[in-house]
Amino acid sequence: MPFLLSFNHLTYSVKVGRKMPLLTGGGRTKTLLNGISGVARDGEILAVLGASGSGKSTLIDALANRISKGSLKGNITLNDEVVESRVLKSISAYVMQHDLLFPMLTVEETLMFAAEFRLPRTMSKSKKRTRVQALIDQLGLRNATETVIGDEGHRGVSGGERRRVSIGVDIIHDPIILFLDEPTSGLDSTSAFMIVKALQRIAQSGSIVIMSIHQPSYRILGLLDRLIILSNGQTVYTGLPTNLSLYFSEFGYPIPEKENKTEFALDLIWELEGSPEGTKSLIEFNKKWQSKNSELVRLCSSLKEAISVSISKGKLVSTSTAMVPRFANSFWKEILVLSNRSILNSRRMPELFVTRLVAVLVTGFILATLFWQLDNSPKGIQERLGFFAFTMSTTFYACTDTLPVLLHERYIFMRETAYNSYKRSSYVISNALVVLPGLIILSFAFTTITFWAIGLNGGFSGFLYYLLIIFASFWSGSSLVTFLSGIIPHLMLGYPIVVAILACFLLFSGFFINRDRIPAYWIWFHYLSVIKYPYEAVLHNEFDNSMECFMRGIQLFDDTPLVTIPNAMKVRLLQSLSDVLGTKITSSTCFSRGVDILRNQGITDLSKWDCLFITLAWGFFFRILFYFSLLFGSKNKRT
Repeated sequence: MPFLLSFNHLTYSVKVGRKMPLLTGGGRTKTLLNGISGVARDGEILAVLGASGSGKSTLIDALANRISKGSLKGNITLNDEVVESRVLKSISAYVMQHDLLFPMLTVEETLMFAAEFRLPRTMSKSKKRTRVQALIDQLGLRNATETVIGDEGHRGVSGGERRRVSIGVDIIHDPIILFLDEPTSGLDSTSAFMIVKALQRIAQSGSIVIMSIHQPSYRILGLLDRLIILSNGQTVYTGLPTNLSLYFSEFGYPIPEKENKTEFALDLIWELEGSPEGTKSLIEFNKKWQSKNSELVRLCSSLKEAISVSISKGKLVSTSTAMVPRFANSFWKEILVLSNRSILNSRRMPELFVTRLVAVLVTGFILATLFWQLDNSPKGIQERLGFFAFTMSTTFYACTDTLPVLLHERYIFMRETAYNSYKRSSYVISNALVVLPGLIILSFAFTTITFWAIGLNGGFSGFLYYLLIIFASFWSGSSLVTFLSGIIPHLMLGYPIVVAILACFLLFSGFFINRDRIPAYWIWFHYLSVIKYPYEAVLHNEFDNSMECFMRGIQLFDDTPLVTIPNAMKVRLLQSLSDVLGTKITSSTCFSRGVDILRNQGITDLSKWDCLFITLAWGFFFRILFYFSLLFGSKNKRT
């Protein structure tokens, strides 16, 4: 045999209840795999069967090196050699149970992007396209080539075709070993049969195919070459599908002639699991059966020689016999391909961006008409402060609607980076670059609607700075949500967490309580508030003018109980106040300028440019945190 994957005495246990040790007494140990052994050959499909919880997916993960070495006992060899993790990633592929694809790309585009990521950089575009076309024929997707993948809101390919595209994405480089976790799950019998038929063609091209399957139909059973049936993490049968009848007959439970063999076997195992002795007798019988019916397999060559021969025959889609490099593309090429894919997918879903733009335009219109042409009176000052606080928080809240898209992309990222499609840093930079044009459009739209209509100060230079700080706020908000998408596992948790965090940032921004009035034990959170800096920036832009007066003459009484008395009486009060103080006070005397307002608000420690740069810096900081969340939080291994 050119390739032989052997695994012996694989054992894997986990602690149950370790997340709540106080309630569970420290947790108990549950064995998911218990001494599993077997072999898989190239040119064949090895199917792992069993009921839910029997250990099928765990065994596939163990063989695919998705369980940390410290936790998994036993040994796995390929051609009698232990395979390094780096080499295994190069020569194998793992297809997850769930289809994780960009919905608005066509079948051909999806596979072509996979080719750009996985195939050697020395390979020409035309050769990559030829490989994609060959794979489309191999998977039986020719009629769906120009059809988009689709999602809940967009009609696309069928469930079976979607699953075959998922397989195609992971086998674009024609791997030697293919692992699949329940590829027929959720499909009708015809679609499931077509999936396994495509896997048979892949195996016959010289690959080892190992898949888990819950309960194969009669037609699918005829396509499988070898079976491993598990029960509670232990092997109850290993061998050819054709030997099932003889095996259970010798065990004392002959399979009726017209019965589906695997259905009978799984039903029997289920009955035994419910009995007092369990499947112990069947496990012991399997051990005796294996010792009596074991076969000797002769290997033709070492692993290195076998890989070289396979490459020379066209496997791994490489033009040389050298080992495939860790990453197929350069750093900048990865960024370019990732950006192109994201832009293409987004361009075909314009409703996502249009919805955000309309929301920003409507919010801007409401604010512009509500705060129309504010004056420079004390009441106008309070209204300006309220407008700025609401505006800065709105720019951050407006970014939360990207959370579902980011969470979906994160799972695609985990699948693609598991086998070195591209670097994490390339993905982080591409993600940041792609959102910039949209943020610029949103910023310009909101700024244009609100600045002139509300009558904000600063003229054209003030407008430009206001545009910059609005963009910086959108940038920081987008980066914050992107970072949180890297650490939040589920959408249902995502929105409450994001909203709660932004609410705390707004509370400590300095609008509801001035910096000077915040207790010392909470002042640290004031400086951590991302909203503090753009809020202070727009106040600087509005009030940092020693020539502008915001309280003149009788406006002194506006925030006092004397506001309701006639203006003539207010003038006489000013004259009386002038006589008492010995200073001339008239109706044109200025009592409060912009710098006084800033001082009263506790905004004295940073300039407006400091606030702008810090707001932008927060955005970059969250992008760096996003990178580390992907680095440490997107491990594709069980512990």
